[in-house]
Amino acid sequence: MPDWFSRPIQSPYIYLVLGVFLFSLGVVWTCTGKASARFSWVYRAKEPAVFWLLVAMYYLGGVLFIGIFCILVT
Repeated sequence: MPDWFSRPIQSPYIYLVLGVFLFSLGVVWTCTGKASARFSWVYRAKEPAVFWLLVAMYYLGGVLFIGIFCILVT
């Protein structure tokens, strides 16, 4: 019997869940003005370049996972 890690992903819906989660985090952090960095919070007013880079990474990650889901479903 193969172990759990060697099995292929049975359902592509995990990509949809991850994509919606990441995109939602981007929306929440845009509205609140603070984003979670590695060990601290980054505020839009204090460090705008770092803040928008973090938010953009979450938006793009969400779009990427949703796109992978769309490719796997079709």
